Amino acid sequence: MKGDEALRRVATALADARAIVVLTGAGMSAASGVPTFRGAGGLWRTFRAEDLATPAAFARDPALVWEWYDWRRQQIAACAPNAGHEVLARWSAARDAMRVITQNVDGLHERAGTRHVRRLHGSIWRLRCVRGCPAGGSREELEVPLAPLPPRCECGAVLRPDVVWFGESLDPAVLDAAVHDAQRADVFLTVGTSSQVYPAAGLVPLAHAAGALVVEINPEPAASADAVDVRLTMGADQALVALDDLLRQNHAR
Repeated sequence: MKGDEALRRVATALADARAIVVLTGAGMSAASGVPTFRGAGGLWRTFRAEDLATPAAFARDPALVWEWYDWRRQQIAACAPNAGHEVLARWSAARDAMRVITQNVDGLHERAGTRHVRRLHGSIWRLRCVRGCPAGGSREELEVPLAPLPPRCECGAVLRPDVVWFGESLDPAVLDAAVHDAQRADVFLTVGTSSQVYPAAGLVPLAHAAGALVVEINPEPAASADAVDVRLTMGADQALVALDDLLRQNHAR
């Protein structure tokens, strides 16, 4: 299926859909200039993300881990939601049954005004007490840079980023909600994700098995061909803007 034909097919399905679910990954924020913190070029000093984003690393040297997260927070704070984020925000405002499930922790969906965001891996802007005390709870902290490092809870314990680290499980309530979303979707868009990280990657075949039209938006094919109905080999912002334009044209007729 050629690019224009594929775009028209997806736009028609979106126009007819009651429930739209969008799964986003790092490629969603690429046009915003959010740095890649993993993989090739993902080194900070001499450390990889996999060396720092673990409970063991935090227990060993919380100040070092927080220095890295504070640097990341400053990098992200300098970025802005891109045109793709803005499209999803508009769709979410117009459709009560739309959900965005994100693997990103950057908060750009929320900054764009997107409603009903499921944050599978938490938020880099939220902090929580390592003791889980009521005083610390889980609170949003937008200040950059943070000082002093590591930040402390009212109870005196160290606060940690409220994100899911390597070796940790996703919040069961958030995962259950995402599974429910995938199973009820009429159209399921997977946008800018490698579809290699589970359990998020498992949502794609789940949605397909439940009868959704599954659309992959990614510069390179990622998800299993058996679980994808339409592939749009485009950047996230480019594809979403093109789909939004077609929806607007169809609505104007």
